[in-house]
Amino acid sequence: MSLLGFILFLIVAAVCAGIAEMLVPNSVPGGFFTSAVVGILGAWIGGSLIGHLGPDLAGISILPAILGSAVLVFVLSLGFRGRRGAV
Repeated sequence: MSLLGFILFLIVAAVCAGIAEMLVPNSVPGGFFTSAVVGILGAWIGGSLIGHLGPDLAGISILPAILGSAVLVFVLSLGFRGRRGAV
């Protein structure tokens, strides 16, 4: 994978995670790189659960990536919600 391909992969993963954060009531704190990591992990989770479905961009199947990222954002937001009150 070239550097440009990797950057495009990160951007697509971050956009998928951003869409997933809009679907879930809570969000995961962090910026672009946190969203990219959540998107990459979400794409892996979604691909494992659903398989290759829908359009493909930069090596990422869009629908499974968004659904997998939404599941991951939901689980992470539950974990972060419990820690917000602790000091």
